[in-house]
Amino acid sequence: MTDMSYPGWADGYTPTRLCFAAAPNESAELWRERLVGQYGQCPPEEAEALICLGGDGFMLETLHTTLGHELPVYGINCGTVGFLMNPAVPDDLPARLAAAQVATLHPLRMKATTMDGQCVHALALNDVFLFRQTRQAAKIRIGVDGRVRLSELICDGVLISTPAGSTAYNLSAHGPIVPLSANLLPLTPISAFRPRRWRGALLPSTARVRFDILETDKRPVAAVADFTEVRDVISVEISEARELHTTVLFDPGQSLSERIIAEQFTA
Repeated sequence: MTDMSYPGWADGYTPTRLCFAAAPNESAELWRERLVGQYGQCPPEEAEALICLGGDGFMLETLHTTLGHELPVYGINCGTVGFLMNPAVPDDLPARLAAAQVATLHPLRMKATTMDGQCVHALALNDVFLFRQTRQAAKIRIGVDGRVRLSELICDGVLISTPAGSTAYNLSAHGPIVPLSANLLPLTPISAFRPRRWRGALLPSTARVRFDILETDKRPVAAVADFTEVRDVISVEISEARELHTTVLFDPGQSLSERIIAEQFTA
């Protein structure tokens, strides 16, 4: 994470080739029509910035499409919370982009193996979480870097989040908020029954985590990486995909790093 201008543009440069993408709702579509009329529409392959119009969910979908591509994304809030978004202000958009601060996000890579032997790979910019599929609590063994750290967690589920995702499901599950610069991944239980007092762990971003599902026939478990859900898993391996990244732009004084710090002081 760096609170500086996008490094792909020279100092003082103002981007003008903009591509606008809107969520499928009336507000976002109206903003797209207005902004395209004001600034034009550039094809994504020729654009200098991708302008995402919608809420955090649509922003997350958009960021997945830019992984591995040098195309910064600037979100304009046409949704509800808008944690990843900027205020909907139409004036001087190119100048706002030129002055924007940068957040570089790396996804988690998930490999989930199912009861029938399938291996499903997926990426997650928010989190990877496991949850029970029936009324029976899940039983999960947790290993880190090839060493068993918890032989049996009885729970509704468990999750690993990125720093950017630490304010989402992870926070709702009473996990810690992690600054972007910390190079840490929160590991958080979801409604843990045993060990009752275990509250999770903070792992280095280089950690390779493995969840093994115990009593799979009696206690089936599903795994989710952002938008990808896999049912009846027997094991899930997770690590940070450091070689992949996406770039998000924020107005000055409203960087993602600042928002994550401010969230920790919100009552």
